Amino acid sequence: MAAGLPRSKARRAAVQALYQALVNNEAPQKATLDFVTAEYADKIDSKYFTTLIEGTIKHQQAIDAELSQAVDRDLSAVDPVEISVLRMATFEFMQLPEIPYRVVLNEAVELAKSFGGEQGHKYVNGVLDKIGASLRPHEHQAAKAARSRK
Repeated sequence: MAAGLPRSKARRAAVQALYQALVNNEAPQKATLDFVTAEYADKIDSKYFTTLIEGTIKHQQAIDAELSQAVDRDLSAVDPVEISVLRMATFEFMQLPEIPYRVVLNEAVELAKSFGGEQGHKYVNGVLDKIGASLRPHEHQAAKAARSRK
């Protein structure tokens, strides 16, 4: 993850807000968002942050339907950090086609490394690889081809 980039910071703050809302069983309220974004205030792409939060929440039913096809357990059994990362990345795959497949995948894996359990990033990578193949087959194939040429 390019830690210094405003969009990377927006993703980082969005995952924190989504996680906090999930574990507290509440919608991300303004106070929560203010708390989460305080450390990023002057460095964050706040418009993108808002897009991620509002979009992930608005499309959660469709996102969860997509995730249910790719995970090996009930979504309620997925670690809260991992499900927060997966939902946000799936939203980006579904609704933000201008964000390249590899960017979404790489950023999500880095967030899982930062916030998740020891092997959580591998799980996130595997699930998003399946989702990417489903939602963005051309980009997924191109990324797979590029990996095999290395």
